[in-house]
Amino acid sequence: MTYKAVILTAFGGPDVLQVESINELPEPEEGEVRIRVLACSASYTDTLIRRGIYPDVSEQPPFIPSYDMVGVVEKPGAGVTSVAVGDKVAALTITGAYAEYVVLPADQLVRVPQNVDDAEAVSLILTYVAAYQMLTRSAQVKEGDAVLIHGAGGAVGSALLQLGALLKLRMYGTASESHHEALRHLDCEPIDYRREDFVGTIRAAEPEGLDAVFDGIGGNNLKRSVKVLGKKGRLVAYGSYNATSSKDLVGDYLRVNLWNILPWRPSATFYSIGAWHRQHLDWFKQDLTALLDWLAEGTITPFISRKMALEEVSAAHELLDKGAAGGKIVLRVGE
Repeated sequence: MTYKAVILTAFGGPDVLQVESINELPEPEEGEVRIRVLACSASYTDTLIRRGIYPDVSEQPPFIPSYDMVGVVEKPGAGVTSVAVGDKVAALTITGAYAEYVVLPADQLVRVPQNVDDAEAVSLILTYVAAYQMLTRSAQVKEGDAVLIHGAGGAVGSALLQLGALLKLRMYGTASESHHEALRHLDCEPIDYRREDFVGTIRAAEPEGLDAVFDGIGGNNLKRSVKVLGKKGRLVAYGSYNATSSKDLVGDYLRVNLWNILPWRPSATFYSIGAWHRQHLDWFKQDLTALLDWLAEGTITPFISRKMALEEVSAAHELLDKGAAGGKIVLRVGE
């Protein structure tokens, strides 16, 4: 039986992603599960992998990318008892999910309630887990804390806003003017990054400094973010949107970790969901399960800007490269 998969043929632009037919279904070994993929996402992290500058991926082309997926268990391997045929499951794959079928270790799977939408469920795996962990585990925010969210109109920024509202934070967010109404709806004070100096705006509004800043921009923006923190504030860096090479990402990581050991600076940390997934799989499974429960209850509703077919993956990456995604892009698989 043949199935479709997206192959990263070389590092480069969106055109290096090619949809191909694979002749044989992958077979699960002991402790593994074959899954029929229902949905995966196109994320900014996927573009870094495509460009060959993402530090957590050492694979060389050709390979199948995609960081996350929701699917149905089709064939458990020997010794698997945690899931059964027909169970809906989610996983952080890091690579391998741009395909109609994927084989994964059973211990990495999280059960998905049958009544939740596949596209909404897959939106939680990377974006919302990252936001939830940065808020609760990295920054350890508490009710009433004042925080700044950079890129508040993007996928991770929107997740930080929605979860921050649930946690009753006082929020500021940098975003283009077109996103300001949505930010205000979530009780976030918008800052137009094109026209305003966020350092001056925050210092005027919060003279004692902020409790946390979430910076996915990187580079020189990190230095400016530190300036608006209070003495006990915390910078959480992630993503590095302005990165043009792996050296930029590594440089941001080293800079943040150096700041963290300097006693006269506020604390800083660099969050990477891939690293945390390897080191704290139990945290990932706990946090995703909690988010899926909120989704099933209607407590959270992920913002999905576009639903596209798997075959449109190159077009999805073009939108991400241009900064025109406007939120989460979900790829429908096998329809």
